[in-house]
Amino acid sequence: MKLDQYQVSAFTQQQFGGNPAAVVPLQEWLPRETMLAIAAENNLSETAFFLPEGDDFLLRWFTPQVEVELCGHATLATAHVLFNELGHSAQTIRFLTYSGELLVSQDERGICLDLPVHDISETSADAAIVTALGCEPLVAYAAPSWVYRYASEQQIRELSPDFRALLAATDLPVIVTAPGDQVDFVSRFFGPQVGIDEDPVTGSAHCALVPLWADRLGKQQFSARQLSARGGDLDCELLGQRVLLRGYGLTFLRGQIEFD
Repeated sequence: MKLDQYQVSAFTQQQFGGNPAAVVPLQEWLPRETMLAIAAENNLSETAFFLPEGDDFLLRWFTPQVEVELCGHATLATAHVLFNELGHSAQTIRFLTYSGELLVSQDERGICLDLPVHDISETSADAAIVTALGCEPLVAYAAPSWVYRYASEQQIRELSPDFRALLAATDLPVIVTAPGDQVDFVSRFFGPQVGIDEDPVTGSAHCALVPLWADRLGKQQFSARQLSARGGDLDCELLGQRVLLRGYGLTFLRGQIEFD
């Protein structure tokens, strides 16, 4: 069997920046074990598989270890492939996913993702997580991932987690965030629980970060940067119970997967 595959850098306008995702167009689903094996072979934070469903598209995402319910950067990468590689002419794409319907559009400001808000509530910082991170946060929050808020961008940059200890401390990924020096807020995402020690740019994390910072800053539109080694930039907006994320994608390679 031969399958086309694209690798796209998401949330960046520079090659070797942003978050790389593999995108595999399908005409029917492969066995889940095969899709997971392809994702493991790619060894990127996410591999997206999609197939047409009438005028819409079914979409699933896999890390090298697990299937996940939501991935922002691989959704942007998939939309980039449809718009810019496969000639999809509609202005808006509707993806049908385990997280519901996701609408994605493209204009001169890049690709815009319409994602669900994640509930977030203040909680106590876990001592084992704090030890693994190496720095006490100002406030801890519970969401689909843990969110730890710090005082400064410098603290976020200087964190050097013990990933083995972090994996032992919690079953959930950990997002760290703080006010930015040149943007509204910055973040990093640590996910050894899903096979990603540090994700370069995490769209789904902003489903919790945007409502957090909307509450703290008293506004609805934000500039954000994820401070991984590759780095990535996002324009964010809170719109009711939805989070709009805007960014760019760049095709890095086009190829084929070949297997029996």
